[in-house]
Amino acid sequence: MRVVSGIQPTGNLHLGNYLGAIKQWVAMQDAMAAGDDCLFFLADLHALTVAIDPRELASNTIEMAAALVASGIDPDRAILFNQARVPAHSELTWILNGTARIGWLNRMTQFKDKAGKNRESASIGLYAYPVLMAADVLVYNASHVPVGDDQKQHLELARDIATKFNTDFGSDVFVLPEPLVSKAAPRVMSLRDGTAKMSKSDPSDASRINLTDSDDAIAQKLKKAKSDADVLPDTAAGLADRPEARNLVTIYAALAGTSVDAVLADHAGKGFGAFKPALADVAVATLGPIRERMTALLDDRAAMGAILEKGAAKARTLAAPTLRAAQDAVGLQV
Repeated sequence: MRVVSGIQPTGNLHLGNYLGAIKQWVAMQDAMAAGDDCLFFLADLHALTVAIDPRELASNTIEMAAALVASGIDPDRAILFNQARVPAHSELTWILNGTARIGWLNRMTQFKDKAGKNRESASIGLYAYPVLMAADVLVYNASHVPVGDDQKQHLELARDIATKFNTDFGSDVFVLPEPLVSKAAPRVMSLRDGTAKMSKSDPSDASRINLTDSDDAIAQKLKKAKSDADVLPDTAAGLADRPEARNLVTIYAALAGTSVDAVLADHAGKGFGAFKPALADVAVATLGPIRERMTALLDDRAAMGAILEKGAAKARTLAAPTLRAAQDAVGLQV
């Protein structure tokens, strides 16, 4: 089994990133058997598809690496690196650009969402980045790729590209990766609007809990989080039409490593005046140590860079045979 997953190195990592992706990565790493591989990469090449500040990107990459290690990713058990240190990602992308079809890319809904009304001024990278995503997993012959609902279409594209390449060139260069859907990964919503996803792009810092927030800031944000006047029900079904209440209970369950029904069994009949302090205690207990370790790791950014290079060396070794096989299949003499 070989699992490959990436995350863009953006600033202001928040609770949604931790519960929706990072915590899942740690669980995958811990569940791996001997001989299996987990590759986790910082998608700095993907970050180039929109306007960026070069210094900010470089800093965010190191900070993201520190956040992952602080959260439990062990560089000795998983392969942690940034894309740019493994040229095979870019090289295979160009080869696969000859296989991917424009019609396929035209159906990618995320490009439409991100480009919006500025489609004609969007970068070619933003349009074609699903091909890079395909290369990210195919270059390692990944058996499984963790996906959320918004990424399923991209994995289907990767499988289509792999199938067409293998068929066109009469080869078996690429393994078709399977989706790995974690039912435990919660969808964390804004603290100000239970119908909107928690996001770093929200202009209100009160809408999210950042991994760098102090204990007091975490407690204050949860105290002011939007809720409602009703008491908590005794089952999850009672939260169906209460998005803010459902979000806070979901966050509690995810942080505590339990179920929503189990949380409600303990807090049924209580109002949010009592529930929010309990939620704050759980959040501080979980996130406080991560923040402190992340801060300590960032005291030596060069050491974090060395961790990424160590992982990249392993990744380059794993990627080389697949890249060479793809080059041979299309007739490139290298």
